[in-house]
Amino acid sequence: MSENPSTPETALTDLPRKASAWRFARDEDRTRPSLPEVFSSVHVPDGQTPWLKRFLAFVGPGYMVSVGYMDPGNWATDLQGGAQYGYTLLCVIMLSNLMAILLQALSARLGIATGRDLAQACRDQYHPAINIILWLACELAIIACDLAEVIGTAVALQLLFGLPLLGGALLSIFDAFIVLPLMGRGFRYLEAFVIGLLTIIALCFAVQLVAAAPPVASILKGLLPTSQVIATPGMLYIAIGIIGATVMPHNLYLHSSIVQTRAYERTPAGRREAIRWSTWDSTIALMLALFINAAILIVAAAAFHDTGHQNVAEIEDAYRLLSPILGLGIASTLFALALLAAGTNSTVTGTLAGQIIMEGFLRLRIPHWARRLLTRGLAIIPVAVVTVLYGGHGVGTLLLASQVILSLQLPFAVIPLVMFVSNRRKMGEFTISPFMTVLSWSVAGLILLLNFKLLYDTLAG
Repeated sequence: MSENPSTPETALTDLPRKASAWRFARDEDRTRPSLPEVFSSVHVPDGQTPWLKRFLAFVGPGYMVSVGYMDPGNWATDLQGGAQYGYTLLCVIMLSNLMAILLQALSARLGIATGRDLAQACRDQYHPAINIILWLACELAIIACDLAEVIGTAVALQLLFGLPLLGGALLSIFDAFIVLPLMGRGFRYLEAFVIGLLTIIALCFAVQLVAAAPPVASILKGLLPTSQVIATPGMLYIAIGIIGATVMPHNLYLHSSIVQTRAYERTPAGRREAIRWSTWDSTIALMLALFINAAILIVAAAAFHDTGHQNVAEIEDAYRLLSPILGLGIASTLFALALLAAGTNSTVTGTLAGQIIMEGFLRLRIPHWARRLLTRGLAIIPVAVVTVLYGGHGVGTLLLASQVILSLQLPFAVIPLVMFVSNRRKMGEFTISPFMTVLSWSVAGLILLLNFKLLYDTLAG
């Protein structure tokens, strides 16, 4: 591997970009990298270095992406699913996580093979009118995700320090500035911050899982798919919320960009190795997300469903009941601490994703702090209105609805992604195999079917 980070000019000029492959590509795009301030900034050891050290150079983007798979929105859906239906929806968490592993691997492949993030690829392929629609859909998804982060942070601050929900929501504006100093020090510092908070979340739930002592037989049974999920409207609503909270649309844009922060050789051999290590990175990181999501649902099932508290649907109720039911005084505090860490972590990746889609679709570049305040401001407005009108219960309902909105935005990101990575003219030798193409389109089709089913049930009352 090269000892020095590549510049945009030297790194992008050898990309497989035939004029006919991208309909609306312009010549200047050949040297316009994604996230230029950190592009190719993380050193990758040369080929004589042991494989483990080279793999560790690629570790980081997968964990940043995994943040979106365990944000406060997941808590609402997993908590309600466990309390109401016990361990049944564990199969949905498993399925959605496997879908996430596949889609994130495709996203990393697109970014490394073409030098474009997903937003840039869409801009270079589709008519401007279509790109506006895709951009608006992605912005809506980011706002819905940010809505969950605002609610999660506000609830955590209320539980830990007694702040009112509205005050906590307003205070969450200031976490937007976490990204700025970390990005200034280098992308590795940002990754280290994210991984540190992920470790806190995992440890908190590991302790609660041990205290809950759930029956292993029930967990194994819950991992087996059942038609009951589709046949029960209430269960299907939560199941689609889990998928929406797990497979995040903006994560596909984010991952295709941040994998390019590594200074791997921009040659076929260098890209092939980068794709392999990046896929391992995201797969391992998403297995951690699977553990945390499953732990939330299992703890909720053991603590609430199995003890006659099936009506627990709010994070505040879970906080109040966890310690008495589990018989562990620190359980509730750990629950709230993990929630605060999850909300803060999601802010970091949400800021980057917002910047990537705005620059990718519109070629519009604004300061990080302005982008963050814009998204956060749009998310705070509905939280403030619902808090004033309906209180904490309304906020909980809004949190669950935001995850269903995310699920409805998935096709707008998944379909272009699968189209690109299965197109040999665009991907060259890095095109996915026929088997992977069928599997990827099957996942996209499943997402569409679930969304149509949700819309039909909603319209039919």
